[in-house]
Amino acid sequence: MRFKLETSKQIMERLQWQLSKEGRVTFQALSPDIGTYYSGSIVEVEGEQYCYRSLKSWLDLSNILHCKMHLPRLLSPYWVEFTFEALALKDSFHCHQDSCEKYGVESAFAKINKSGEFAFEYYYHEALKAINFDSIKRIINLGINRGDEFVAIRERLSAKQFNAIECVGVDYSVSAIEYATRVFANHNNVQCVVQDISKLGNTLGRFDLLITIATLQSVDSNFKKLFMDLVQQLLTKEASIIMGFPNSRWINGELIYGARVPHSKGSDLSTLIKDIYFCKKYLQQHQYRVKIFGKEYIFLVATKI
Repeated sequence: MRFKLETSKQIMERLQWQLSKEGRVTFQALSPDIGTYYSGSIVEVEGEQYCYRSLKSWLDLSNILHCKMHLPRLLSPYWVEFTFEALALKDSFHCHQDSCEKYGVESAFAKINKSGEFAFEYYYHEALKAINFDSIKRIINLGINRGDEFVAIRERLSAKQFNAIECVGVDYSVSAIEYATRVFANHNNVQCVVQDISKLGNTLGRFDLLITIATLQSVDSNFKKLFMDLVQQLLTKEASIIMGFPNSRWINGELIYGARVPHSKGSDLSTLIKDIYFCKKYLQQHQYRVKIFGKEYIFLVATKI
């Protein structure tokens, strides 16, 4: 199968049909390295016209079709062979039954390393840049799991500065807390606690920085009430907040763009947008400066004015 002047719609329909039959499709297209053009540009090669598309455009298509794109194979200076392989949706941790160990060390979720994805790591570090760690004495991370967010902070700060901050990680998975405890075994300033975040109250005291990445949305509780309770009960008057809202799904090793809601067949950003807007409005009413950015993960960073 070789694409020449087909429209994007025609290509998608053809690939979807083939994937539905075999779960894998191989096709040829004009090499993205042939020159610098906008996707959709008509390019003449050896007297014939072809539609140019960038490598990113093909990667986007594989993501849209919930596929893994294999390394393209160069056939000639003008042609490249692509292979898309459909992802097994059942291999996503999102499909597993909810329980305390849905996020435990033996779960599908435990295989995920967010810091290995540039789409997450870049924006998380951008969020950390907005925080004045000189004024931070206590940090709480709700949904600590393997401790990646604290590891990133440790890497940004000097050993002296990091060790001077009391870090508390909370998760309701016992095995995840045991894992995080081992990660920070040499740091007396890091404490990992097994607890349901919807029942925290003010049992752990108050903190200067709240971090929660893709956690509040997974709690079986009223999101708005939970968020307001956490701000009122856990934070000092000058505290900062970093929240990560998932606008993606992890499927069989791939990070697939687009938030989902229960019983939705495709991407649906309505709940994501509603939750972000509520948090932004609430925080602004309480004299916070709020910044929102990201892609696969949308970050909300709030600092006191």
